[in-house]
Amino acid sequence: MFEGTVAATAEYLRDLWEDELADVTFEVADLPRSVGATGVDRWLVVAPERRVVLFRLPIERLARARRVDELQRRMLVETSVFRAVAELLGKDPWDLAPDRFRHLP
Repeated sequence: MFEGTVAATAEYLRDLWEDELADVTFEVADLPRSVGATGVDRWLVVAPERRVVLFRLPIERLARARRVDELQRRMLVETSVFRAVAELLGKDPWDLAPDRFRHLP
């Protein structure tokens, strides 16, 4: 489920940011190699290599979710992908797909 959600979310963002994400690779790893000063990283962005690595265990286990169902897990993964891509592009995550969250009256 984790890898599929990363792939689907990355593809969604590639459709929106075709030029900016054309050569970016998305990878999944279980854990980061070390713990940073601010805690356990959920992702790693390697801008010079155009690479984004999502860390499965920290995303799944360190979330502060009240519900732990399939929808909540998928949303945690999607949010992490959005935040990692926003970091790579130097944008706010909400700016990556503004129409996705805009509701018509």
